[in-house]
Amino acid sequence: MLKAFLSRSTIEAGCDEAGRGCLAGPVMAAAVILPSNYRHKLLTDSKQLTKKQRLELRPEIERDALAWSVAQASQQEIDEINILNASFLAMHRAIGALGKTPEHLLIDGNRFNEYRGIPHSCIVKGDSKFYSIAAASVLAKTYRDDLMESLAEKHPEYYWHTNVGYPTKAHRQAIQDHGITTHHRKSFQLLPAQLELFES
Repeated sequence: MLKAFLSRSTIEAGCDEAGRGCLAGPVMAAAVILPSNYRHKLLTDSKQLTKKQRLELRPEIERDALAWSVAQASQQEIDEINILNASFLAMHRAIGALGKTPEHLLIDGNRFNEYRGIPHSCIVKGDSKFYSIAAASVLAKTYRDDLMESLAEKHPEYYWHTNVGYPTKAHRQAIQDHGITTHHRKSFQLLPAQLELFES
């Protein structure tokens, strides 16, 4: 059973991101404030859920949350400031877009850049420990997957409709065969170093 809060008397926002390890597309982050008495029998780390379960959970989270938001940092920003800082930037944007101001942030992972002086706690594997972080993981994952599936309609050769930008064998082969798109992260090792890339 996940925990509903770290401190019942504090307005807490759970934060998580999706897409850090991808070769293409933005990194997406979500922030979610849930009621302190929140419970859900299915909600947990989005990676432990099926796509169908995540899509069923998303409207429930959006309905039950006191506030929620989703934001992103683009592939260009990832290339400029690196993926870690871009992940923090996406989280900052999500927190800033909340309809309520949180008093404490629960961050999935072990590092974070402070946002506007709001106290935060970094929680390793937090998406399997706190409902608010798990909810954020579901929103970030589903919204990012939706975006990559829509981009796949224009670039079907990269199989983003199934790999959503992650470095699968088919995705790397497509990069070798077709080059890269404006959606690819040029700062990532898209192919082994001995293979030359060109931009399509």
